[in-house]
Amino acid sequence: MSQNKKTIQKYMDSFQETDHEKILSCLTENVIWEMPGVYLHHGKEAFDKEIENENFTGKPNITVFRMTEEDNVVIAEGNVVASFKNGDILNADFCDVFEMENGLIKKLVSYLMQKK
Repeated sequence: MSQNKKTIQKYMDSFQETDHEKILSCLTENVIWEMPGVYLHHGKEAFDKEIENENFTGKPNITVFRMTEEDNVVIAEGNVVASFKNGDILNADFCDVFEMENGLIKKLVSYLMQKK
């Protein structure tokens, strides 16, 4: 497994455990996180605030089906299940596009499609 894929695996595992320190250790200082049409965060501080989104409770269950890498881009496809504070469940497939720099995530674009 390449260093970039190892970083993404560490990121996913740490996100599932809500381990802020480990998640942030996978990022460049000037990281960008975008979910088109939903949000655009710049920097580690903004990223950190989104790790535990105020609309959710508990820890997410993340399953990665496949990671594909070319040059310094890793694409992770998978599923996330999480509980909303209002009792609803998020059950969504995702495609995360990670742009890497020196083995760290410098940009993440997250595409999410909720299952019905």
